[in-house]
Formats: sequence, C-alpha cells, structure tokens
Amino acid sequence: MAAPPRASSSRAAVQATNDDASASKLSCVRKGYMTDNYVQYFVRRPVKRSPLINRGYFARWAAIRALLMQFLSQPSSKRKQIVSLGAGFDTTFFQLKEEENAPDVFMEVDFLEVTSKKAMIVAACKETARHLDSPVFAPEKGEISSEHYKLFACDLTDTARLDAVCEKANLDLSLPTLILAECVLIYMDPEASRALLRWAASKFSNAVFVAYEQIHGEDAFGQQMIRNLESRGCPLLGIHDTSTLESKMNRFLETGWKRAVAVDMDEIYNRHIDPVERRRIERLEIFDEFEEWHIMQEHYCVAYGIIDENETFAGFGFSQISSES
Repeated sequence: MAAPPRASSSRAAVQATNDDASASKLSCVRKGYMTDNYVQYFVRRPVKRSPLINRGYFARWAAIRALLMQFLSQPSSKRKQIVSLGAGFDTTFFQLKEEENAPDVFMEVDFLEVTSKKAMIVAACKETARHLDSPVFAPEKGEISSEHYKLFACDLTDTARLDAVCEKANLDLSLPTLILAECVLIYMDPEASRALLRWAASKFSNAVFVAYEQIHGEDAFGQQMIRNLESRGCPLLGIHDTSTLESKMNRFLETGWKRAVAVDMDEIYNRHIDPVERRRIERLEIFDEFEEWHIMQEHYCVAYGIIDENETFAGFGFSQISSES
C-alpha cells in the first residue's frame, strides 16, 4: 500500500516540540521521578503534566539514561565522546558534570534558532556556565566552545556543514562515540534521515547511534498521533518509512551500520529498567490509565545501530542492562 502524500514540516513547529520536552522533564523532576538541577533554567512556563505523561517521559529518560551510563562505564583505555543531534534544550551534559561522569567531549547540534537561545541561557546562568572550562560564547552564531562541551548550529540535512562542525569541535573520529537522536529522524524526510545515518556510519569507526521515536503509524492510535502532530505543523515525515521495529533495524543496516536493535518502550519499561526504580516512581502519583499507557508505550521505541571495528560495544545494549538488573 502506498504511503500518503508527504506534508511539509514547519521548522518553528518542530522546534516547539523542544519546549514541550523540556516542560515535561521539569514536570517529572518536580514530582520526584528523576533528578535534574538544570532543566528549570530552560523552561519559561512550567506546567504540571498528567501522571500518564509524567510516567511516559520518565520511561523515555530512563531508557536513554541506561544506555548512556552503560556507554560511559564501558571499560576502555580510550576517551569517549557523545554527539547529540537535535539536542534542543537537553541538560544531560550539565547533570553528568555534576555527577563527575561527563565524557571527554560532549557536542550538541540543532537549528540556529534553538542553539542561539541555548547559548544565551547557558552564558547568563551561573549554574550552567560554571561547568564549562574556558568557554567562548557566540550566541549570534548559536555556538559555545569549551574544552569538553561544544554547541553548534546546523541543519542536519547538510552533511557538509556537519563535517565542518565535527572538525571545529576537534572530534576524534576513532574514539568510542555515542550519537543520540531523540525524536529527530522521524521528523525528517526519509531520504534525509538515511543520508544522515549513512554520513555517521562513514564518519565514525567505533560508534553507536541511538534513536528514540514513534512506530506503528498504521493503526488507530498511530493515525491519531500523526493527525495531532500534523495539526501542530510538525508531521512525522518518516513514520511510514519505518513504522515497525524491523524497519527501524533495517534502516541502520541499509545505511552502513553493522548491527542493529530496536525495542518498543513497553518492553523496555517492563524488562530493561531497574525494577526497584520502577516501583519507586509508580508510587509517586495515583495512576489508573493502564490500557492507554500500554498502547502509548507500544507506539514508541528505542533503536540503535553499532559500528564496532575494535569491539568496543561487544556487550552493549538492553540485553546487558536486563542481566544487570
């Protein structure tokens, strides 16, 4: 069956999802789901999310956090790098610095409209600026350059600009590198997202690319999800190209990644998140939306591709996290 005609995305509308994510994270933090001492500085209008949204955002955060911490704890004599594509107002670097767990380089990339605002906030806030070594702020360019933290403006469809950004950040392309893309590829035209994955696969020799995004756009819940986002001006341009877990994995394999895994969020929440932590957050709020919860979680997934010339990531993934839990 042919996919429906592709709509066009509004950059402003897609960028607005960044504000929604930051507000959701702050709602979780204030309810005690997680600790983040920096997200408050990036939210202009705090909101109180429903228990369903709070638990869903916690699951997303916990899934990415589990892979992130596994990457940082991997035994290796080499330094490590994290590259966050479409990072928005994410505060992971500052939290990792506070925990004394930051990688050697943490580079973030997003549209100029986003990075310029972030650069101004980071520069003006002493709580964030104190974590940067010899920073150079250039808000008009949407840039911050410091020893360990780099922020650059770039349209992710422009791989030539991405090459220049990597060079400017002094990335060592042979180092173990974790690439993050949370709700990024799904908003891109399929050809553009595949070009980005192909670029990353050709650029890094020891890397894992982690993507969090929607699946199952073909059923009733998925169709409603698509309509809701289209009404906001940010259609899921990639949902019909990779609507299943298998297609998420195949996209990695077809663009040069050697191994690929995709797991839906319902399985991740029940099998790959620390059960003690899961029981703790389930006591935070009265919750009775169980049917909607499972359906919603089945429509999101984490997929990752691995290129591993030196077997740096031999034990990486959710199966390892399950055994540890």
